[in-house]
Amino acid sequence: MQTSSNVPAKPRVNSPKHQHLCCQCQDSVGGMLRASVEDRDDEQEDEGDEELGDGGVPFYVNRGGLPMDEDTWERMWRHVARIHPDGDALGKSIRGATDLPKMPIPSVPTYQPTTAIPLRLEAIQKYIRELQYNHTGTQFFEIKKSRPLTALMDIAKEMTREALPIKCLEAVILGIYLTNSMPAVERFPISFKSQFSGNYFYHIVLGVHSGGRFGALGMSRREDLMFKPLEHRTLMDLVQDFEGAYSGYWHALRKVKIGQYVSHDPHSVEQIEWKHSVLDLDGLSKEELRKELERHTRDMRLKIGKPTPPTPTKDRRNSMGSPLRGPGSPVRRISCVERRPSGEKKALEQKASGDMNVYQIRV
Repeated sequence: MQTSSNVPAKPRVNSPKHQHLCCQCQDSVGGMLRASVEDRDDEQEDEGDEELGDGGVPFYVNRGGLPMDEDTWERMWRHVARIHPDGDALGKSIRGATDLPKMPIPSVPTYQPTTAIPLRLEAIQKYIRELQYNHTGTQFFEIKKSRPLTALMDIAKEMTREALPIKCLEAVILGIYLTNSMPAVERFPISFKSQFSGNYFYHIVLGVHSGGRFGALGMSRREDLMFKPLEHRTLMDLVQDFEGAYSGYWHALRKVKIGQYVSHDPHSVEQIEWKHSVLDLDGLSKEELRKELERHTRDMRLKIGKPTPPTPTKDRRNSMGSPLRGPGSPVRRISCVERRPSGEKKALEQKASGDMNVYQIRV
């Protein structure tokens, strides 16, 4: 395959072109702040749609692993040319440059045995933040929620090796991986659906619970929509903290989905339960929401003592391989997980048509 010396078909690991593209997109589109789109509907995700959208803005997923194949690489740059105010000029300025500085690779956090849990969580959040938010419109790591935990941990290890910018769902998987060695910290996913100017936006963080306090790890364009220190006495306090942050950007929080505690065994073949509780905030009073969150907290505590599925043998783990490298299809759910939706509206919500030219405050 013949390519120009300035336009590589396959970017190398931690390519400066990846990093500088993200920085340029962040500088120019920061005022618009596109939505975190990883937490789309499960049905859409399981179908494996190649082009997905949130708030009227599409995004792509790199499904071929790293290094990127040529088609995905070129599609990423075409997409940037469509969504960036400078258009194709931005791509040419980066791809044609020969003197791009080497981007620093963040170090995975390490700590002393005596380091307090809150300080460990702050170090993990600092590492996630140093990877930077991915503004290219192409998600570099494919996250299938239906995959077993062991396969998702393989992807998390890949993230630490590649040190590329990530989005919010990737940050959740990375947060689980980096806290697996902390048995005193329970982890669970929290997903948000918000509305602004007729469009819906999706976001997800990793809730944490330790020492009777709640907090969160994650990635977002907004500082107050990712990390929350381990200071909240109840799950209600944590959710209200996020709700207040959304209102600061004129977003109305419509729905919250909360999963179960995630196993600390990196070789577990169980799947993450992403939405044990589905809470429709429009259909719940504050008191009803508080009761639902208290019920969910009790459900999570009950899971701690339950046995988990046996982990695969060493030979079986070796045969599974990394999901990024193998062509095999992802593991599908055998049966539906029992969920407890609360306050679900029966009437279908009207969804405004996405117009990329309409100003949107994205989170």
